[in-house]
Amino acid sequence: MLKFLTRLWGKKQPKDLNQTEEVKYLIVGLGNIGPDYQNTRHNIGFMVLDHIATAKNVSFEPARYGDKTSFRFKGRNFILVKPSTYMNLSGKAIHYWLTKEKVPVENLLVIVDDVALPLGTIRLKAKGSDGGHNGLASIISVLGTDLFPRLRFGIGDDFPKGTQIQYVLGKWEPREMEIIEPVIKKCGDLITSFATTGIERTMNFFNTKPKATKRKPKEEGSSEKPAENA
Repeated sequence: MLKFLTRLWGKKQPKDLNQTEEVKYLIVGLGNIGPDYQNTRHNIGFMVLDHIATAKNVSFEPARYGDKTSFRFKGRNFILVKPSTYMNLSGKAIHYWLTKEKVPVENLLVIVDDVALPLGTIRLKAKGSDGGHNGLASIISVLGTDLFPRLRFGIGDDFPKGTQIQYVLGKWEPREMEIIEPVIKKCGDLITSFATTGIERTMNFFNTKPKATKRKPKEEGSSEKPAENA
């Protein structure tokens, strides 16, 4: 009898079909660390994650290759990371956290600024090239693929020719903040939708159409060159 009970208790019990394993999502906002880069156009990825952390009442803590926090929503574990590697080495941080947290690349979402989109326009994409963005170029190079979701946040291109670097690394103006603040909040809803309803439905619902905006005439100048952290 004792041997029978020992064999019975020692057997692995079948999994409860009603219990589902928690799914992880890695949400990475691109940017540059330090006070000089705070609230700059290039750091919109950091700003989106800061808003989400505040809304979810969680705080970022220093971690390997960046600041990290997390929250849970509808059975999903959202891991938020702001890389400390500077923009041009973003791939290093993302590769580390994908590996450490065992997150599949399709559950990665990268938030990035985009001068090719009008100010306040957002575009969620399932894949794509780097579009000339150094942060995305680093990620594609390190991961060896461009098949990962990214959220492009339009910062506009209202700058004279030859001054793109100064523009993207410049601080947001008050009039611009009025436009982007509600969009930042919208990004929080987009991110939870991405994980709960899927990327296709989220793209259909959240991707915004460009609006006609008045732009300043661009002046002639030197050709644009990539900056170290741009």
